[in-house]
Parts: sequence; structure tokens; C-alpha cells
Amino acid sequence: MLKTRVITAIVLLAVLLPVTLFAPIGAFGALIAFVVVFAAWEWARLLKLSGTGPVIYAIVAALALVASTKLGVGYVAPRPLFEAAAIFWVLVGPFALIRKPVLAEGGWRVFLLAAGIVAFAACWHALVAARATGVAFVLSLLLVVWLADIGAYFAGKAFGRHKLAPAISPGKTWEGAIGGWLVVIVVAFIAALTGAFKPTLFFTLLERLGSMRALIALTLLVVFSVVGDLFESMLKRQAGVKDSSGLLPGHGGVLDRIDALLPVLPLAMLLLG
Repeated sequence: MLKTRVITAIVLLAVLLPVTLFAPIGAFGALIAFVVVFAAWEWARLLKLSGTGPVIYAIVAALALVASTKLGVGYVAPRPLFEAAAIFWVLVGPFALIRKPVLAEGGWRVFLLAAGIVAFAACWHALVAARATGVAFVLSLLLVVWLADIGAYFAGKAFGRHKLAPAISPGKTWEGAIGGWLVVIVVAFIAALTGAFKPTLFFTLLERLGSMRALIALTLLVVFSVVGDLFESMLKRQAGVKDSSGLLPGHGGVLDRIDALLPVLPLAMLLLG
């Protein structure tokens, strides 16, 4: 299992890193669109669309993505799309995690299928806009989620005592979440202080918002990285599966890798707008 996980990670890095670092924005956007469409397919499967339903949904997501480019792309980011996605994650995400409705039935399924189109399109636009700002900027944006996740894992292992959401994800703890937040804040402080590789998300937040509001903004992003992770965990638990799919051997599915990014990306772009 570990060997498979390592091999998959190496292959992913071999594809993603060169495209992110060196390819034109068009090639980067095409690769991210490819990823997002597969995530949409997994989203439909978790919502229990049967037969060719998930494939049709993925095609609709792809067409919606193409249509959404009329709202803007690159430096002209589609703020209304980010706002719609942010409203979903800020209002619906926490509500669903607290109330725990059955998401793959009735009105909830219809709503989430529609909301998913918006969320995936916003994710794509946010990444393309971030890449247009600079390689360091898009990497620092991704780093917020990666650091929060890594910090939460090790802090949870070392100090975890109080379950964060035992009915949804028993392994997550409050201590882990706080540890992840601390790692993000420390790295952000160092990066902003040194001004290295700017423009980065950290330096830009400090420059535009000031130290206190930048701290609040980063805290908000970390909180919603957890919300995105837990929301997908609830979808999987209700669907009775461990992973969103088996597309990435040893790592689960595409949605398992980008769940925390879905709320963080549009929120970050709005905070910087």
C-alpha cells in the first residue's frame, strides 16, 4: 500500500509540478480543468447518481466550466462566481455538518448537484487567477491547505484528545486542527517577514489587510479547509465508501485530494479582491 501511494505521488508530482512551474497559463488551466471534471464525476457518484449519471454530470460540469470563462479568466477573475461559491461554503457547509441531513436524497441532492457545478467552476477560476498572479502565489495558496493538513496530522497524533467531529471523521481532533492552524500562521509570518518569493498569499494579505486582519483571514482559510474536508467526509460516510474513487491508487480519488481546496480557493480570492 505504501509503495503504491509513493509511486502515485511521484507520478502526480512529475505531471503537476512542471506544468505549474513552467507551462503557459493555458496549459495549466487545461490540466486543472481535467482534474476538476474528474472531481465532478466523483461528486455525482457520492450523491448516488446511477448508471451514466456521473458521466453526464461530469460533461455538464465541463460545459459549465467553458461557459463560465465568459465571466472572466486569469487576471480578470469572476468575482460573482467566487461569491456564490463562498456563500455555499460559509452558510451551507457548516449547517450540513451540524444538522447532518441525508445529502444524497430529495432536495438536498438536487441542490448539491447544482452547487457542485458552481464550486468546481470557482475552484478552477481561482487557481487560474492565482497562477496568473505568479507561481509563488499559487503555490503559497496551496501551501495553506497542505500545511494545515500536515500540521493537523502530527499535532493530532501527538496531542489529540478531543474529537472534532466523531460522527463524521473520528480521526480528527481539536488539538490537531489548532496545530495545523499554528503551523500555517508560523510559516506565513516567516514568509511575510522575509518577503521571500513575493508575491505570495502571505505577503499580499499582510500588505493589503495589515497584520491583524491578515491573521484573521488566514484563520478563516484554515477553518474552511477543515469544513471542506469534513463535508466530503460526510458525503463519503453517507455513501458508504472510504474514498471518493480509486482513480489515484493509494490516495483514493481526486476529490479526496482537493476537498479542502474547494472552499479555500474562492474565499482567498475574495479576501484579496
